[in-house]
Amino acid sequence: MIPFKELAQTYGTPLYVYDFDAMRAQFESLKEAFRGRKSILAYAVKANSNLSVVKHFASLGSGADCVSIGEVRRALMAGVPKYRVIFSGVGKRDDEIREAIESDILYINLESEAELERVEMIAQELNTKARISIRVNPNIDPKTHPYISTGLHDNKFGVEITAAKRMYIRAKNSPYLDSVGIHFHIGSQLTELEPIYEAAVIVADLLRSLSAINIELKFFDIGGGLGVRYKEETTIEPYAYAQAVLAALKGIDVTVICEPGRFLTANAGYFLTKVLYEKQNGQKRFVVVDGAMNDLIRPSLYNAYHRIESLGNEGEASAVDVVGPVCESGDFLAKNYPLPPLEHNDLLVVHSAGAYGFGMGSNYNTRGRSAEVALENGVHRLIRRRESFDDLIALEREYL
Repeated sequence: MIPFKELAQTYGTPLYVYDFDAMRAQFESLKEAFRGRKSILAYAVKANSNLSVVKHFASLGSGADCVSIGEVRRALMAGVPKYRVIFSGVGKRDDEIREAIESDILYINLESEAELERVEMIAQELNTKARISIRVNPNIDPKTHPYISTGLHDNKFGVEITAAKRMYIRAKNSPYLDSVGIHFHIGSQLTELEPIYEAAVIVADLLRSLSAINIELKFFDIGGGLGVRYKEETTIEPYAYAQAVLAALKGIDVTVICEPGRFLTANAGYFLTKVLYEKQNGQKRFVVVDGAMNDLIRPSLYNAYHRIESLGNEGEASAVDVVGPVCESGDFLAKNYPLPPLEHNDLLVVHSAGAYGFGMGSNYNTRGRSAEVALENGVHRLIRRRESFDDLIALEREYL
């Protein structure tokens, strides 16, 4: 039982709370699913990039999937071994590529032929070989929200099969490139297994065709995207997920890399916010809270559903919009959500907030970002203090 009221009293609100024991259980369930096969679980840092969260997964043997050089630095700082760090993302600058090569990480995921040229040029300048993987776009509909779909030709990610072949052949003939992996990721919050299997089959067939021309790869990176239950979603069991991937790889000896993010952290995280007051506009009921879209933007951005729990309140529930102090009509945590009558300082718990919550936050309206707290083995601790006004203006005041 998580002591939400105690945590809110100790650390204030709005507040993010992460259950590290639940994160460990999720990690171990996925690790067990791939037991008996060479595999690496590379935590997708973008889901929740708090250093203590990344360190927690590193202590369990995790690698790190990073989509910026800042995330690469976070991973290394948190204790992820460099040989388990992957640098992905569409728009890598030359200085970021250079730092990744010099950091000697596992590999850089390439997203275009133009990017391959930049990596080759920089590796030549450094007089070294850059380890690379190529992200293949299998053109499979992931059946998820369009904003988090990544495996169709309409999406900006990856290259089509023919382009990937050209890139691997060029890399094979280059003294400055070392092709070690192949990668695909069709989207996030996936709740159907068939698109994952179809994509794995397509990319595994490409792997076989590359082997036929003596391009032997070591890593088969299946990305992440395993969905979680926010409301009533039917989710994919880790064992079924692993078996589908391994069936596509039948007869191929490679290390499977999986990049879970949301799966590990979403339902292990909570966002606590206090009621400021209720408000009635005609027939419309509002509950104004101290948390806002700058703290948790998923409802505004994706119209995402988060279960909201009212602690200790009784009475008949009625539909309410839960809104925050930010000066935007889009500032809401829920719309037409059933909650009982609420009073000043009542506490609301927003569930499933451990992924793409704090990390997508901002300082809009000059609002300091929330504190973050870890709960492990019944003990809670602060892992990021609340931002102060001085923090917000630190990079500006000297120019006044």
